[in-house]
Amino acid sequence: MAYSTLMIENGVARLTLNRPDVHNAFDDSLIAELNAHLDQLNSLAEAGEVRVVVLGSEGKSFSAGADLNWMKRMVDYDLEDNLADSRKLAALMHELDTLPCPTICRVQGAAFGGAVGLAACCDVVIASEKAKFCLSEVKIGLSPAVISPYVQRALGERQMRRYALTAEVMDAETALKLGLAHQVVEHEALDTAVDTMLTTLLAGSPQAQRATKALMATVAQAPDSDDTREHTCQVIAKLRVSQEGQEGLSSFFEKRRPVWADSNNTLHASERRS
Repeated sequence: MAYSTLMIENGVARLTLNRPDVHNAFDDSLIAELNAHLDQLNSLAEAGEVRVVVLGSEGKSFSAGADLNWMKRMVDYDLEDNLADSRKLAALMHELDTLPCPTICRVQGAAFGGAVGLAACCDVVIASEKAKFCLSEVKIGLSPAVISPYVQRALGERQMRRYALTAEVMDAETALKLGLAHQVVEHEALDTAVDTMLTTLLAGSPQAQRATKALMATVAQAPDSDDTREHTCQVIAKLRVSQEGQEGLSSFFEKRRPVWADSNNTLHASERRS
C-alpha cells in the first residue's frame, strides 16, 4: 500500500502523506516514495507542466515525525546503515527545498520532528489554528540535524537554539510570529486559504517564479558580493527579453490578463480533509 499520493491537475500537484493511522509518521518506505515523487515533480516543474506543489496529509496530524517501528529497527543499525538512512532524508529535504516551482505546505495539525523540516522547506506555510510544531528530537536522545539548515533559516539562529534544545511545542500563533508559518486560519477555512494562495501564485509568470526562486537561493549565499550583483543584473536582463517577460510587460500596458493567467487556472479543492 502506498504511503503517499501524487495528483496533478491544471498545473497543480498535490503531494499528500497518507498514513493517518500512524499520524503520517516517516519511515524508510515513505521517504523513498516522497523522493520518487519529488524527482518526478522536479522534471515536470522545469518543463513548466507543474506550476505549484501543495504538500499536505490526511487525518488529524500533519506528521508525527519518525515512525516508532522504524525507530525500533534503527536500534540495530550500525553507523553506515544510519548514514545511508540519514542521507535519504537529507535528499528529501533538499529536493523539496529546491523544487523550481512555488510550494505550499498545508498544516492541519501536529507537525513534529522531521515534519517541521518539511514545512520549513516549502515556500508558503498555511496552518490551521489547531496546528502545533515541535523539534522533539532531544527528548529521545537525538538531534534535528538533517532538517536544521532549513528550520534555522526559517526561525533564525537565536530562536532555533531555544526550540531545538528545549523541544517545546509551538502553537500556530507562535509559529506565525517566529516565521515558520506564513498564515494561520480557522481550521474550517484551511482549504479555502490554500485555494486562495494557489490562485495568487498561478497569476504569476511561471518562468519568472522559477527564476526568482533560484535567484533567492543564490542571493542568500552571498548577498553583498560583486558576483551576486552581476548575477542579479543577468537575471532581470534575461527576463526582460524573454517571451514571458515581453508578454508580461505587453499585457500590463494593454490592461489585459497575461496568457499564463488563464481563468481555467482558478482552482477549488477537489476534496476536503480533516
